[in-house]
Amino acid sequence: MQAVQWSDEATTDLVEIIDYIEQRNATAAHRLYAAIVQSAENLPLMPYLFRPGRTPGTREHVVHPNYILVYQVGTEAIDILRILHSRQHYP
Repeated sequence: MQAVQWSDEATTDLVEIIDYIEQRNATAAHRLYAAIVQSAENLPLMPYLFRPGRTPGTREHVVHPNYILVYQVGTEAIDILRILHSRQHYP
């Protein structure tokens, strides 16, 4: 099974998203954090299940109607590249 590796950008995205939501609703922030982390940890089970990404070589998993996990499947690991709000202009 492949390992899951988080890029610095993805880690920063996660912290900023959770901090923002936590200021308004701590319970919702905790649920979203758990959903994102669990989704990332489950990627090795079926890495190609989710849609091809808007950037070539990437894939996108909608973990919540407002948040997209952008990742890349490598030979030895799955790299979590970014976590984006669905309304963000990307790439």
